[in-house]
Amino acid sequence: MIQESPKKILIIEDDAMTRNIFLDGLQAEGFETIGAQNGTVGIQKAQEHQPDLVICDVMMPNMDGFGVLKMLRQEPVTAILPFIFLTGSDSKSSLRKGMELGADDYITKPCTVQQLLKAIAVRLEKQSKLMQYWYAACYQNLPQPATASTTSSAESESIFPTVPQLKEVFDYIEANYDQGITLCDVAEAVGYSSAYLTNRVAKITGETVNGWIVRRRMSAARCLLQETDQTIEQISSALGYQNACHFSRQFRQHNGIPPQSWRKEYQLMRRSTVEV
Repeated sequence: MIQESPKKILIIEDDAMTRNIFLDGLQAEGFETIGAQNGTVGIQKAQEHQPDLVICDVMMPNMDGFGVLKMLRQEPVTAILPFIFLTGSDSKSSLRKGMELGADDYITKPCTVQQLLKAIAVRLEKQSKLMQYWYAACYQNLPQPATASTTSSAESESIFPTVPQLKEVFDYIEANYDQGITLCDVAEAVGYSSAYLTNRVAKITGETVNGWIVRRRMSAARCLLQETDQTIEQISSALGYQNACHFSRQFRQHNGIPPQSWRKEYQLMRRSTVEV
């Protein structure tokens, strides 16, 4: 059974004692914790680590919590992160300003780790439901792994979901999927580390970068099997595979049957359709 990775919580707090109490307390509860001593460092760590939730003090030198939230909401990769303010003030003007900038919750200091845990649980559950809804809506019209009986002519529709944050990634895969590209090639092309890109794509789509590369190759493979007389070796080479065995194995994993059998099934289906 695959165990879910622990949720990452970023705590941005200039008071070292308070920051460490929260870091230690959340870590003891199974969270992966990241600490930042000021707003500038917090923004950098949010972009680098892509936490599942941000907890940020309001009153900090140089850049306050409002400035941090405003910056995070302007970047696609951090725009939807759940964000909880820690504040020593419960004034209505401060609360309104935070909510207008997109804060999800306010916790008044001093507070306990248990109070923090309750707020985190509520926000993570809400975020999970939103992502499930988005994922279902995004994928309901995507083509699924198909056999020849469920695939007709060339698969002209894009297999990639419409995700503005990942457009550059999908555009690169679309332009180079037949060149034997890997995760490292995509990461270098879009300017991210492989680990960061893997986490980013998986969080948004539920699929890995390599998974999307294979999906695109399989879509092209079905088209070539339908529309050409190329051998399996020729098709695998045309799609960037170094050997036909690797291609055939991946094709079977995604389509249920080997590529040669898939082609025969498609030809039989097409012949029966023409005869009718």
